[in-house]
Amino acid sequence: MALSGWICLVTGASRGIGKGIALQLSEAGATVYITGRRENTLQETAVEVKERGGGCIPVVCDSSKEDEIKELFERINREQKGRLDILVNNAYAGVQAIFESMGKKFWEVDPSMWDCVNNVGLRGHYFCTVYASRLMVAQGRGLIVVISSMGGLRYIFNVPYGVGKAACDRLAADTAVELKRTGVTSVSLWPGAVKTELITQFVESETPVSVSPRTQLKDIFASGESPEVSGKCIVELAKDKNLMSFTGKVLMTCDLARRYGIRDIDGRHVTDYTSLSFLLSQVPYLSWLSALTPSFLRVPRFILTLAGGHF
Repeated sequence: MALSGWICLVTGASRGIGKGIALQLSEAGATVYITGRRENTLQETAVEVKERGGGCIPVVCDSSKEDEIKELFERINREQKGRLDILVNNAYAGVQAIFESMGKKFWEVDPSMWDCVNNVGLRGHYFCTVYASRLMVAQGRGLIVVISSMGGLRYIFNVPYGVGKAACDRLAADTAVELKRTGVTSVSLWPGAVKTELITQFVESETPVSVSPRTQLKDIFASGESPEVSGKCIVELAKDKNLMSFTGKVLMTCDLARRYGIRDIDGRHVTDYTSLSFLLSQVPYLSWLSALTPSFLRVPRFILTLAGGHF
């Protein structure tokens, strides 16, 4: 119960990564506000949280609507007397649209795809970060986590997805600059391949989408991490006495798992995507070298940055 008495907010927590994070935060003793657009799925998450002995407050809130976001933070301010310890910006509404347009180029898809992917998944994060920061700066402490992905560094899925994730990373980095010396930490978190409900449903479906994308997804997510790994990482991060040293950074769940000795809920090691052995296993003509490469050899971070080809 390391987070006993803490007040947390996880947006988009009715399923997937958000649900996994809410479960872990509540299991650690925190009171967790969870948001989503549908009452029934929120209640299902709330029931599971309570079954684990945690405290959960479900709030129907559409992260694309400014007034609902504002009302949410006014409620937290009122009910918790201004206290908010952790905000996790996780709400995302573009997964289904992304999968339905797999294999198509950006000019072949209606430009409204941009809003579908980034209205909730970026604009909503900014609004939540503004309101959360007002509470956290006043109390002199807090942790803001933006759920992002490797899509901020290299092409994944489609153009709006990558642009949005790169912007999420900038959101965490630039807010950290202005939050400096306030006691509030802002980070971007990259989960690995996560076996969420929607991902599993898509890769196992028979919907006629080009074979290649689905085959690749099946391979990638076959050994993916559970949605609760991100939650485990955030709990350990929140407990870290050197938390402020992480502010403004992009953190990977595999790195945090190694740092804090975290394993998945089934006891498996979390896949290390920076491991040279893993990277070799993804190259057909070099995969045989994977078994011969020590697991402790990893690709330096600056090489990952260079791989983005920004300069």
